[in-house]
Amino acid sequence: MRLLEEKDRDEYKKFLETHDRCNFQQSLEWGNVKTSWKKEVILSEDKDGKIRGSLCVWIRKIPIFGNLMYSARGPVCDLYDEEIIKDLREGANLLAKKYKAFVLRVEPDILKSDEEFRKIITKNGFKIKDDSKDFKDEIQPRFVFRLNLKGKTEEEIFSEFHQKTRYNVRLATKKGVVIKEGTREDLKEFHKIMIETGERDNFIIRSLEYFEKMYDEMAPNHMKLLMAYYDDKPISGIIPIMYGNKVWYLYGASSNSHRNLMPNYLLQWTMIQEAIKMGADMYDFRGVSGVVDESHPQYGLYRFKKGFNAEFTEFIGEIYVPYKPLIYKLYKFSEKTFRSLRTLKKKLVKNK
Repeated sequence: MRLLEEKDRDEYKKFLETHDRCNFQQSLEWGNVKTSWKKEVILSEDKDGKIRGSLCVWIRKIPIFGNLMYSARGPVCDLYDEEIIKDLREGANLLAKKYKAFVLRVEPDILKSDEEFRKIITKNGFKIKDDSKDFKDEIQPRFVFRLNLKGKTEEEIFSEFHQKTRYNVRLATKKGVVIKEGTREDLKEFHKIMIETGERDNFIIRSLEYFEKMYDEMAPNHMKLLMAYYDDKPISGIIPIMYGNKVWYLYGASSNSHRNLMPNYLLQWTMIQEAIKMGADMYDFRGVSGVVDESHPQYGLYRFKKGFNAEFTEFIGEIYVPYKPLIYKLYKFSEKTFRSLRTLKKKLVKNK
């Protein structure tokens, strides 16, 4: 076990891009987007010195509490090789000592039902938090929709969509909605629509500078901007991320105008077609609420993604190592209090 050095960057990138468990959030490029975190990569190597497993860890100073270590969608390795898991855990211990961290939090894209993985990580000192149901409970979405593309043609994929979804894709085309790939300059229009979306659906949005940083670090190989136009005016857009054998639908924005033209359906179908052409095995629609109830405010998003015949998937949740248990408990309490106060503030502002 050792930490990534400058000389290892190309080998690490190649390892990620060719591994079945590849995830863009474990990449150096994505790490560069997250400028407020320090990044370290733990490597596990075989007897010939080749990378066989990795865990990209972000470190941030939390006022009062100290350094928090976090890993999104790691590790990348054979999940059932206990030697590799142990190696990566030992690397995490060294990092925790180096940064005097009070916790390591990891949110892997591993199924909740994977009992063998649970046994292995528990044996290696991880605890499991798997009781969240909503977006706000964790950093990464625990519930997602994933569409299996492996070995399937466009015709097969499209025919498996819900009838209403197929109708809406055709409707957008018939009504004259046109999809174009955007440039960095087009992010300004995308961001304007994103502001409109955030105000309508009551969520906080990223700054334009954040999306420009994403573009600079990830495009053109790992990021696209697709925009939907009607009468030559942008009405919606999506940002997908492509890395290794997968494509993720990361951000979407839709104007209040012309929603009846169903541009979001055509945008998704266009990107799914692109993913098939790239040879991707999976198209990840990302997060939905775990509360599947028509009265839930996020049910419309659930229904939209389900219509593409994607599989509702529940991940294991957060696995963590509390290096300073008391401090971590206090931090969790403060985190929960802050979220509750923020929700209350939103409601008060909305009701004014």
